[in-house]
Amino acid sequence: MRELVWTGFMTVDGVVDSPGGVEEGHPGGGWVFRTDLVPETFDLKVAELEETSALMFGRRSFESFRDFWPTSADHADYNPLPKYVVSSTLSESALHPQWREQTILRTTADVAELKKTDGGAIFIHGSAELARRLADEGLIDRYNLLVFPALVGGGKGVFAEQPHPERRLALRESEAYSNGVLKLIYEVVR
Repeated sequence: MRELVWTGFMTVDGVVDSPGGVEEGHPGGGWVFRTDLVPETFDLKVAELEETSALMFGRRSFESFRDFWPTSADHADYNPLPKYVVSSTLSESALHPQWREQTILRTTADVAELKKTDGGAIFIHGSAELARRLADEGLIDRYNLLVFPALVGGGKGVFAEQPHPERRLALRESEAYSNGVLKLIYEVVR
């Protein structure tokens, strides 16, 4: 069974909304760039790429990334990886011609079937709503978090917004950086 990993940046108050800037929608956006740059903070992203066999996005994150990532030198290593977009509304014509191997999955059941196939880890970047839905279905296996020392109040989060049965996590790895960022890697306990 393939591992499904949600990876992302979040604030201490759990917001994953608009890490790169206010143009992404949150009035407090850009909190990643208001944190002192300590290069080793992002070593997690390099390590992730080594184990990523495919990428998964929700529709909105896919639409945000599809025009930028294929031409970004920083994201060139993602180009040859298979990409899965989970959407009940996205049409095939919305796929990006420069992004190789793209597949639209229509339901969480399709994601569950994909996890049963051979291959390595599938990483979800962004896509908070999708991550919540997949977690509710028991499909997320791991969370790779970079927690930034900011409180922005309200906004999209990756964790459930409503009460639900407790889910236990096991800390696999952690590190604190001099700029206040925490790396937290949690496996979902089954």
